[in-house]
Parts: sequence; structure tokens; C-alpha cells
Amino acid sequence: MTETAPARPPKPLYSNISPAVPSPCSGVCRLDEQKVCLGCFRHVEDIREWRSADDQRRRVICAQAADRRNSSM
Repeated sequence: MTETAPARPPKPLYSNISPAVPSPCSGVCRLDEQKVCLGCFRHVEDIREWRSADDQRRRVICAQAADRRNSSM
């Protein structure tokens, strides 16, 4: 009889969540004509990059989103 490997717990969907830089997602996920989210003000490419970005890059993304938010008001 062949032995099977012990079952491993499933990997979390977002396994690289950093408590140092929380996601700015507000749950309002709609893009404008420039492909900027109307909820968090991140560009669609920044949203795609978020999961693989390190903390330093995430801080840059958040700063750029804050600039967009401030410019829109």
C-alpha cells in the first residue's frame, strides 16, 4: 500500500498581508476613465501589484493614492 503525504492546511488567500502597511481598499471598487479606483484612489496597476509589493513599495502606492485623493477634492 502506498502512503500519502499528510494533509497540509490551505494557504491563506492573501499570504503576504503586512500589518505594517494595511491595504487602502475601502470596498468601493469602481474605476474611472484613467483606471483609478474611486474608493482607494490606486491605479489599476498598483492594485494588481499590491499582493507582490514589499512594504516600501506599498508605502509609495499609498502616498500616490493619497495625492490623487487630495487632488480630486
